[in-house]
Amino acid sequence: MEAQASSKERVIEVTAADLPLHCPTPAMSLWNAHPRVFLPVEKTGQALCPYCGTLYKFTGEPPKGHH
Repeated sequence: MEAQASSKERVIEVTAADLPLHCPTPAMSLWNAHPRVFLPVEKTGQALCPYCGTLYKFTGEPPKGHH
């Protein structure tokens, strides 16, 4: 995962290796944790966490497998 700086929102790029994607991610600090929520980023190319507002953008090759 790669974080990008933004003025107000956090944007994190994710790849197939990060799936299934959930927020908070293991790299996030425990002090700002919220309930874990799984985000279907591979369906639309991006997903917004309903708790913290982090925007996840899917990059790279889509996962291969069942639909």
